[in-house]
Amino acid sequence: MSKKVVQQRVYESLSLPFKFVVGIWLIHFAQSILHLNLGSWGIYPRETFGLPGIITAPLIHADFPHLLSNTPPLFILSAMVLFFYRSVAISSISLIYLLTGAAVWVFGRPVFHIGASGVIYGLAAFVVFSGIFRRNLKSIALALIVGFYYGSMVYGIFPGQEGVSWESHLLGAMVGIFASFVFKNSIERDEHRQVPSWENDPTYNQEQFFLNRDAFLKTKSEREKETRDNGWWR
Repeated sequence: MSKKVVQQRVYESLSLPFKFVVGIWLIHFAQSILHLNLGSWGIYPRETFGLPGIITAPLIHADFPHLLSNTPPLFILSAMVLFFYRSVAISSISLIYLLTGAAVWVFGRPVFHIGASGVIYGLAAFVVFSGIFRRNLKSIALALIVGFYYGSMVYGIFPGQEGVSWESHLLGAMVGIFASFVFKNSIERDEHRQVPSWENDPTYNQEQFFLNRDAFLKTKSEREKETRDNGWWR
């Protein structure tokens, strides 16, 4: 990948999260300056007037500390998904955004739920479980990075925290896991295995090796079944 292509991808991956973050900050500034109460635009479970909150709730925050705590992970995780999971990024982010809100509307407590934390939990779970489902070097590395920096978020899924929509956190994480499973077979171009040049050497398969070339590609049970099928053991 050329330097110019990488720069373009970085720009595109940062552009949408930046615009979204600027948007929610402008909404909160307007709410503060005009003394508006936008909490009623949150998700109110199992009531028709709470349905618009599926779209609007992530745009609304209770105060500046709430917004400030959500801004860095929202920006970083969404940019990460857009850059590294380019082919499924928009689909997965949209699924996490909408399905998390819908799940909160169905299962949440009968109070107004606001904030982007459900989406954040969904994005974090998507990256971590993509590493589990895809099992390639890139996705595993990304999963470890997110697990290291945002592992403490797991405490947010438990009930009993006053003023915290733990349902949004838990359901967002579950939706993120679901999205990572749905898109696990959508392999990115850079995730395809590159064939080493020596495998194309016509003399390669004629050489003797201490171990079979697929020694680390099959489990013990698969290898035993193969020997039984061939009618010999070694």
